[in-house]
Amino acid sequence: MQRILNIENDIIEEFSFFEDWMDKYAHLISLGKDLKQMSQADKSDENQIKGCQSQVWLNAGLKDKTVQFEADSDAVITKGMIALLLRVVNGQSPEDIANYEFKFLEEIGLTTHLSPSRANGLLSMVKQIRLYGVAFQGKKI
Repeated sequence: MQRILNIENDIIEEFSFFEDWMDKYAHLISLGKDLKQMSQADKSDENQIKGCQSQVWLNAGLKDKTVQFEADSDAVITKGMIALLLRVVNGQSPEDIANYEFKFLEEIGLTTHLSPSRANGLLSMVKQIRLYGVAFQGKKI
């Protein structure tokens, strides 16, 4: 869990450099642009996160006792939000992901600066990530 907390602290520090929310949104958009392209085959109904205003897909697999995620969205800010979430949890253990509380979202002010529909979508993304952590806890490689 310490590795997750270190990444979380890096993100909090990174967002503290931006003085207004337009700059923070621009940063989120740039994070989304850096997200590795998800294959069209993985953009299936099964991988689509329900509860998001935009289309968001999330897929995960277990490799070397860590969860490896891939994601995509059809909206630039939403794609940035999922990229930010994956930055913290990608390559972490299922147990750490299942127990992680994503407190940095409040620390950087993201939860208070989103529209209600985007905030619901963010909550749905967090929920799905944590569910993957729970699901992979009982699996063997």
